[in-house]
Amino acid sequence: MDSVWRKTISLPQFESLQGDVKTDVLVIGGGITGILCAYFLKERGIDCLLVERDRLCHGVTGNTTAKITAQHGLIYNKLFRHAGLEKTKLYLEANWWAIRKYEELAGSIDCDFAEKTAYVYSLDDPRKLEQEAMIYGILGLDDKIVDTPELPFATAGALQMTNQAQFHLLKFLSAIVKDLKIYEHSFVKELLPNKAVTEQGSITYQQVIFATHYPMDNKHGFYFLKLYQHRSYVIALEHAAQMEGMYVDEARKGMSFRSYDNLLLVGGGSHRTGKKGGNWQELREFAKQYYPDAAEKYAWAAQDCMPLDGAPYIGAYSPAMPGCYVATGFQKWGMTSAMVSAMLLADMVQGIENPYAAVFKPSRNIFTKQLFCNGAEAVLNLLTPTVPRCPHLGCALKWNAAEHSWDCPCHGSRFTREGKLLDNPANGNKKM
Repeated sequence: MDSVWRKTISLPQFESLQGDVKTDVLVIGGGITGILCAYFLKERGIDCLLVERDRLCHGVTGNTTAKITAQHGLIYNKLFRHAGLEKTKLYLEANWWAIRKYEELAGSIDCDFAEKTAYVYSLDDPRKLEQEAMIYGILGLDDKIVDTPELPFATAGALQMTNQAQFHLLKFLSAIVKDLKIYEHSFVKELLPNKAVTEQGSITYQQVIFATHYPMDNKHGFYFLKLYQHRSYVIALEHAAQMEGMYVDEARKGMSFRSYDNLLLVGGGSHRTGKKGGNWQELREFAKQYYPDAAEKYAWAAQDCMPLDGAPYIGAYSPAMPGCYVATGFQKWGMTSAMVSAMLLADMVQGIENPYAAVFKPSRNIFTKQLFCNGAEAVLNLLTPTVPRCPHLGCALKWNAAEHSWDCPCHGSRFTREGKLLDNPANGNKKM
């Protein structure tokens, strides 16, 4: 199933790599993060090349809901408690800058960019909203808790954040990729020191940015412990009431809403990859109850990398890998996180110290409750005596009946019934 974004525009096509080439900076991954990194590097006059194993934005990027917001659920109270005021301020500033940068770039691009108010609502716990609102006040935001008349069900209220935005992501990126040096259908099958090997050639580089959603190197950085993956689902409804705001439930398994054109996008049904969840069935039952006259026009699913502590990992891949950088763990907030990543990594490539770097440092403390949950999940599935098994690190794959795929509950790799790779970190197809 394709998203409304893919159905309404086609991105430019690029040739595959043939032969051997050189570049100062190699960007691996042709989603929004890789594209913005390449765009920023080119703007700074840095020789840069991007490679993508399939087509641009045919992975996670093409399946977003394209909300551009610094309101990442109830993130600020969590960050305040665990990271302190200074890093919480920096997190807000970095994401606020990202919104304004999109606004600046979209000024010359026809991409349906529109300023919106974002809302995080709670079904039954106003105290959570009040605690987050208190942190808003400390951070200098004057947004408040309001009622939710646009939602078709009762809530305990919603905390608003004004001056946020939404857009048509692929219309935006179709303009951004022009004049960038890109190779599609160029799968990096082996990574050597300062050299990436594909099926048809090789790329010699000085520095490399991993923008592959889930990091592809298992030997360094402990990303196989620091990340797990989470699936969520979207349906686009015609003849449903439109919403002026963008809404998300504070509960991880809750629902989200935004309008685009004449469609209402309803998201939810989420679950850890490899586990059972509500998927599209949950959304369709919701639509039948609250929008009985609506018709489903599009349906799609997304997959998100979830970090240990709420903040993405953006920066040096590992102390053991000099000149290598990574951007991952965006949770469900890929739009601002991708822009922040591009800004940070462009600075790092040039050796420029960035004030936001410490907030997103990949080598920060990893000892959290989620770390042990991730480890336990991996051990459980490694010991499960079933076939087939994931070629990434050997975990037992689970059949996803809703999407007709084999999914890995350890690290989130996914494969078709025939074994074709759908989502990494597995670095190739699975023999079934």
